[in-house]
Amino acid sequence: MDVVFNRVGKRFGQRDALADLSFELQSGEMAFLTGHSGAGKSTLLRLLLLLERASSGDIAVGGRPLSKIKPSGIAKYRRDFGVVFQDHQLLSDRSVYHNVALPLEIAGFTQRDIDRRVRAALDKVGLLDRERANPDTLSGGEQQRVGIARAVVARPKILIADEPTGNLDPQLSAEIMGLFSAFNSVGVTVIVASHDLALISRMSHRILTLDKGSLITVGDSQRGRD
Repeated sequence: MDVVFNRVGKRFGQRDALADLSFELQSGEMAFLTGHSGAGKSTLLRLLLLLERASSGDIAVGGRPLSKIKPSGIAKYRRDFGVVFQDHQLLSDRSVYHNVALPLEIAGFTQRDIDRRVRAALDKVGLLDRERANPDTLSGGEQQRVGIARAVVARPKILIADEPTGNLDPQLSAEIMGLFSAFNSVGVTVIVASHDLALISRMSHRILTLDKGSLITVGDSQRGRD
């Protein structure tokens, strides 16, 4: 699914969190969103997920203007997204398997489909042998992998990650970014918000840099394209 921002602004009271933001991501593209704390990264992602509405401008996803989506249609719209959080947000009273299965259970999948999809997702992130484990017994990197498996288990068209490596060491961070690249390689549009410039500069994907709510660069991380 492609993503288009056309002169988008978001205002909270007297403060502009985003201002005159324009860019386009092609369907199946992977891009990094970076900038200092408070630059507007999380606000941009919240607009994409319709957790907030733009104050001005237009956003379209898959050719569909988000301004046309009524509150009653937001849940259906979000089914095309998978979201990975920095703090995992795993349920400690459920096994790894049941944490990953949760989105499918909510969506009403059959148990047969749930079994197949959950195990396929865990296999992709290298945790099939830990499906019965409690999340609290896993390392930070393993917990993040469970979060990724949960985000992709419903086979989303767009995968969003908000600072997914913020609590991980450099080696684990590189492994997690490798997983995002693997999902992107099969056609998933991937947007990763990260402040880890050293890591993302080594990956050949576009970087969108925000500063005080404005987009200051749109370039390729290795080739320097505009």
